[in-house]
Amino acid sequence: MDTPSVRVAGHAAECRLFVFSEKLVLNPLPHVWGLALTLSLGAAVSLGITRFAYGLLLPAMRTDLGWTYTLAGAMNTANALGYFLGALMTPWLMKRMGASTLLWGGALLASVFMGLSGFFTTTEPLLVQRLLAGVASAFVFIAGGLLAARLGAREPSHGGFLIGLYYGGTGWGIALSAVLVPWVLEQAAGQAHGWRWAWWILALVCLLASAALLWPARVMAQTPAPLPLDGAVPVQFRWRQFGFALAGYTLFGMGYIGYMTFVVALLREQGSSAQAVTVFYGVLGLAVVAASRIWAGLLDRYKNGRALAILNALLGVATVLPALTQSWPIVLASGLLFGGVFLSVVASTTALVRHNLPQSAWAAGISAFTTVFAAGQIVGPTVVGWIADGPGGLGRGLVVSALALWLGAALAWRQKAL
Repeated sequence: MDTPSVRVAGHAAECRLFVFSEKLVLNPLPHVWGLALTLSLGAAVSLGITRFAYGLLLPAMRTDLGWTYTLAGAMNTANALGYFLGALMTPWLMKRMGASTLLWGGALLASVFMGLSGFFTTTEPLLVQRLLAGVASAFVFIAGGLLAARLGAREPSHGGFLIGLYYGGTGWGIALSAVLVPWVLEQAAGQAHGWRWAWWILALVCLLASAALLWPARVMAQTPAPLPLDGAVPVQFRWRQFGFALAGYTLFGMGYIGYMTFVVALLREQGSSAQAVTVFYGVLGLAVVAASRIWAGLLDRYKNGRALAILNALLGVATVLPALTQSWPIVLASGLLFGGVFLSVVASTTALVRHNLPQSAWAAGISAFTTVFAAGQIVGPTVVGWIADGPGGLGRGLVVSALALWLGAALAWRQKAL
């Protein structure tokens, strides 16, 4: 039945109203920002902790368990494979249970799988846990990105900032991991497999964030997805129309994950102390948070692939710097630039979908970009780890990652607005 409240929800971008049950409530901008900020905990769980905290644990686990760099990279490849499978399942699941339920349900599952990783020391179970955590994190990241895009549609003049605010939540997860993991490893240094405690502490943090996500999930569930206008022909997402952007984003997935998987191991090889690593990773994480404001104008301005191309090119510069020099100021600048750019690359694809498609096609568009992103991440860690086991070491692996990012920038530059 076509009620007035449903019609208002369908045109919420113009009316700037939310529907709560059968009441229309004026939605002030600070409340929208509060929702976006709390939603960003989904990004903190799905990427900031579930994926990127592993880079901090890798040196300790590799030393304790006798891993090669290829096997260490395979752990993140398993996580990326799970993310890929989760991205394929997400559109089907969202149609059946809604983005809001998938958001907090996925966060809860990711928390459980993170905790389970602390109970195993053999390779196969750890690979399975990383795979399952990847599946759950895809549910969270895509559902949260869709809800953030809907919030952005309700405040068109702040759309880029609201989307960036969501993805910037990854930085809170990275910064918190940078503080917690080295501290836990130090406290558990005298215990067998002391790195286990880091998995358990991180799982507890994810559980707390999952509980906080219930509020935005409940509010957004009361706001129906937009309905097509009467007589309008539904617009579908077509992969071919976004071919260059999808190709560029695949190479982004291949390139950036090599840095995030191995840069801490490289720093430790170069003689950096645990305190220096904490500073480096913390600065990187806080730069991710700040990026939501820095690049908001860029995301709002370009309706083609230019934003994706520019950010990919900058990320390539950040990635190659630690491979070229051990100078601490330059290495720290690399982390600052990398953190200030890499999640904005992800946000740029959501902005590209938002600029070029109606809301009814956003879920399919975001899922498509997430799928190719995950496919790139499957290849990246193992390839970089295999190169690092050779004569060139981790430095050569990061050079290959930077080349992938620059090629991705060249391809994304050719993407036109629809």
